[in-house]
Amino acid sequence: MKRTLSLVLTAVMCVGLLAGCGGSTESAAPESTAPESTAPESVAPESSAPEAVSGIVNTNGSTSMNDVMLALKEGFGEVAPDVTVNYTGSGSGAGIEGVLAGSCDLGLSSRALSDDEKSQGAVENIIALDGVAVVINPENTVTDLTLEQIAQVFTGEITNWSELGGADAPIAVFGRENGSGTRSAFEEIVGVEDACAYTNEYSSTGDVIGNVASNPNAIGYASLSAVDDTVSALMVNGVAPSEDTVKDGSYAIQRPFVVVTVEGAELSDAAKAFLDYAMSAEVADIIAAAGAVSANA
Repeated sequence: MKRTLSLVLTAVMCVGLLAGCGGSTESAAPESTAPESTAPESVAPESSAPEAVSGIVNTNGSTSMNDVMLALKEGFGEVAPDVTVNYTGSGSGAGIEGVLAGSCDLGLSSRALSDDEKSQGAVENIIALDGVAVVINPENTVTDLTLEQIAQVFTGEITNWSELGGADAPIAVFGRENGSGTRSAFEEIVGVEDACAYTNEYSSTGDVIGNVASNPNAIGYASLSAVDDTVSALMVNGVAPSEDTVKDGSYAIQRPFVVVTVEGAELSDAAKAFLDYAMSAEVADIIAAAGAVSANA
């Protein structure tokens, strides 16, 4: 009897142990199916990200593109920290000549390329649109001029502010030097190419604004993105220059901001990455914050 009871107890214990082993196997199963090992597969390969690019990009050209370029450099630095973008503002003509000669990676022009420049291999990559504001001293009471009146002022046909409803004072006409993209765009749009009677010519947009700000009788032109509260921007044909009026085309004096490359010339990975970034829709807000309108939004 004792032997029989002993055998029964032994059998029960074995069954319990087997059941316990089976239970522990079932509870561990979910841990072995956890998807941790597959997580990295859902992450984009680092080689396809801008961060993988490194190098130096030398850009040269339009001073009117200064604010846009600084904004794009800062934004690009966040997505491609190993790329250094250098910007030199020496004028649109110098930028176009520089990229054609190979002295810079990307040229910068604040006007459309000429047929002659295109025939030399220059390629136009438009990143933004910019209004060219006609600026006067804040003390001036004139607020609105037609394109025809602006042309008459800059060619010397109108020489006194009283002819435009302002004070009886001679008009001082300020503008940019030859080779400036702002000057080329302004003169072409207004129809005064090679016909302007400038009182003074300046080598940068900042110089034009500074001298208009210090002369109550002055008039000049500058990139809309560079206009500050030291000067007043005139309405043209009743339309004030702004991001909206440049975008919808109602403001008459506007021009493209162009990154110039050379046909057939291969860009470095860093230069190509920066150009792709500047041409993308993702930078529309960055360009808008710099005072221009993205051409690719």
